[in-house]
Amino acid sequence: MVIALLKAFVVGGLICVIGQLLIDLTKMTPARILVLFVCLGVLLGGLGLYQPLVDFAGAGATVPLTGFGNALAKGVKEAVQKDGFLGVVTGGFTACAAGVTVAMLSGLVVSLICRPKDK
Repeated sequence: MVIALLKAFVVGGLICVIGQLLIDLTKMTPARILVLFVCLGVLLGGLGLYQPLVDFAGAGATVPLTGFGNALAKGVKEAVQKDGFLGVVTGGFTACAAGVTVAMLSGLVVSLICRPKDK
């Protein structure tokens, strides 16, 4: 149990370190880094290279943005096998619908509790 937590912490931390280095050492904006991480997760997931990292690190690999990209790729793969070409369009939505819904509802609840202000 402790080893699994340590693996998740180290892998998730390394992904975050890469993101921080990209912010500090390049002129990339956080939005572009977000898109880069999601696309990298889709690419690695589509090629089957991300699953060994998920098997090794668990939540340390599935919680960061690269894990979201991997979930999209996995959903598309499964939907294409089940529904054919239509799965290219529907697979990613189906695979990530619960996570996106929770994120949106959490944002709504926080915005109702806190008073957001324009900068």
